[in-house]
Amino acid sequence: MRSYIKHLILMLFIFASCKGDKNLQKEVGQAQRGAALKELEQIQVSGTLKVVIDYNSINYFIYRGQPMGFQYDILHLLSDDMGVSLDIRVSNNIKETFDLLDSGTVDLIAKNLTITKSRKAKVLFTYPLLSSRQVLVQPKPESWRKMASKEVDEHLIRDVRDLAEKTVYVQKNTAFYKRLNSLSDEIGEDINIVTDSLHGVEQLIGMVANGKVPMTVCDEEVARLNQAYYENLDISTPVSFTQDMAWAVRSNSTALNEYISKWLLDFSKTRQYKMLYAKYYTSKRSRRYTANVSKSATSDHLSSYDDIIKEASKNIEWDWRLVASVVYQESNFNPDAESWAGAVGLMQLMPETADRYEITDLKNPEQNVYAGTRFLAWLDSYFMDHISDPKERVKFVLASYNIGLGHILDARRLANKYGKDMNTWDDNVAPFLLKKSLSKYYKDPVVKWGYCRGTETTNYVQNVMERYHSYANLLRAS
Repeated sequence: MRSYIKHLILMLFIFASCKGDKNLQKEVGQAQRGAALKELEQIQVSGTLKVVIDYNSINYFIYRGQPMGFQYDILHLLSDDMGVSLDIRVSNNIKETFDLLDSGTVDLIAKNLTITKSRKAKVLFTYPLLSSRQVLVQPKPESWRKMASKEVDEHLIRDVRDLAEKTVYVQKNTAFYKRLNSLSDEIGEDINIVTDSLHGVEQLIGMVANGKVPMTVCDEEVARLNQAYYENLDISTPVSFTQDMAWAVRSNSTALNEYISKWLLDFSKTRQYKMLYAKYYTSKRSRRYTANVSKSATSDHLSSYDDIIKEASKNIEWDWRLVASVVYQESNFNPDAESWAGAVGLMQLMPETADRYEITDLKNPEQNVYAGTRFLAWLDSYFMDHISDPKERVKFVLASYNIGLGHILDARRLANKYGKDMNTWDDNVAPFLLKKSLSKYYKDPVVKWGYCRGTETTNYVQNVMERYHSYANLLRAS
C-alpha cells in the first residue's frame, strides 16, 4: 500500500506538470491536490491517524476487559498498513462527530454513516463496507409468548402509514431523524419525533425494551443483534430502503480518501474480512458480546475487582483505568493465575515482592492489588527525580514492572551513551532495551544487568498503554 501512495503522488505530479493554457485554474488545481497529498503525508510523518468512533456492541466496546469491535479491529489493520498508530476518540453524538472532523481534531469518522446527498455535500465518503435498511424498534405486547404470530402482528405497526400521530425517539441530527421527517411528508401525517441527544442508539433500544420510550428507529443489523438480548422487541417493520454505509473524511482529503477506499475495497475481498463480519454480526458469540455490552454500557464495569482496583489506585494517585489495564495484561483478571517464573495473582507478584509488602496470600485479590500498586508507586517515585513528564514516566514504570528496574536503567545508560534522550521511551530508550539481546550492547561497560530480551517488555508497554487509552475512552475516571 505504501507503493500506492508513491504512485499516487507521482501521477498527481505528472498531471500537475501537463501543459495547458488555463494557468490560473491549473494552479488552483495543483494547490488543492498538493494540500490533499500533504494531509496524507502529514499523517504518516506524525505517525498517528486520529479517528472518532462510536461505542456500541458492534463497532467498539470492551468485552472481559479487552477492547474490541468490528470497526475497531478494521482500524487497527488499516493503521498497520499505513504504518501509523491510532488516536481514538469516542462520540455517540452525530453533530459532535462531524464537528470533530470539520475542526481537524480527527482525520476520519469510522462509523456506519448512511450515505446521503446532504452529507456528500460536506464530506468525502470512503468505499462502503456495509449496507443496511432502517427498521422500527417497537415492543411486543406483554403476553406475546402466548399469542400466535398473527395475533402479535395485530398489536404492532406493520404499515408505516400507521406511524401517524405516534411518538418515536431518535438521536438528533441522525439519518434516522431525517428519514422520519421524510416519512411524515410521504404519508401526509405528522409523526411525533422526539430528538434525544443524551442517549446512543443502543441505549434507546434498551429504553424501548424497558418501556421507558415507545419506539425508536435504527439500522437493521444493530436491531437484530440487540433483539438477541431484548427478546420482547420487534424489528420486522422497515422504514427505509437499503442504503450504503461508509466512513468519512474531510471534503479536501482526497488522497487520504483514495488510500483508505482502495484499502477497504481490497480488504473486503479477503477471508479476514468475512471472518470479522461473521464474528461481530452473525455468529452466536456476537450475541454474548451484545449482552455483555448492553449490561455494562452505562455501568463502567470491567471486572469483579473494579472496586478493589479503584481503591488501591486512589491510594497511590493513579488512574484506576491504567491500573486495570496492567491487571488485565498480567492476569486477564484471574486471581488464580500463576506464571512459569512463579508470579502469582491479579498483578502477577513474585514472592519477594509479597514479602516486601508483608502480603500473606498472593491469590487474595485485595492483598495482591494492594502490593502491586504499592510497587508501581515505588517505581514512579524512583523515576520522578529524573523524568518530569508523568505521561512519559509511566512508560518507564510499566517497563520496570515487567522486566525489572535494572534492565531499564541499563537501557537508559545505553541511550545516553549513543546520544539519545534517556528520559524518553519511544524511539530513544526502548530500542536500546531491544539491543540488550546483542553482545555488543549487553557487554558494554555501562550495562550492569547483562543480557535480556526486550521484545516482551516493549510490547507490554505498548499493549498496556493502548488498552488504557481504550478504557479512558469508554469508562469514567472514577
